[in-house]
Amino acid sequence: PEVHPDLWMQECSASGCDWQKGSVVMDANWRWINKGGQNCYTNDDTWDPDFCSDPVTCAQTCSVEGADYASTYGVTTNSFKDGVNLKFVTEGQYSSNYGSRLYVMDSEDKYKMFRLKNREFTFTVDDSTLTCGLNGALYFVEMDQRG
Repeated sequence: PEVHPDLWMQECSASGCDWQKGSVVMDANWRWINKGGQNCYTNDDTWDPDFCSDPVTCAQTCSVEGADYASTYGVTTNSFKDGVNLKFVTEGQYSSNYGSRLYVMDSEDKYKMFRLKNREFTFTVDDSTLTCGLNGALYFVEMDQRG
């Protein structure tokens, strides 16, 4: 089974800070979508009509592979488990992977909902090894807690 890398976060108020355990999950666009080992795409952006004649058939036919975060995507939890390390290029057994997009999870099946109204959000990034010309960014996106 897929194991999401841990991510411990602090939530602070006037009375102090509490640690909360979360995790990160890989965006499905980075994963292999297949039927019995056959790719459900003909190229980077075209569904194979043999598997995906329409969205319903595609959802019933194709499956999203679980992620091996470290060896395939270069995503690991740091030694304190309060951050993640991301490699831009990861050379895997079958292919090379470039970049990653992660979402923060509150539990195994729910995304973390950040309530930011009248609150501060801080994070630290070590970009000292980020190659010139690469974008290292953090974004907030609006989405349902269950995806």
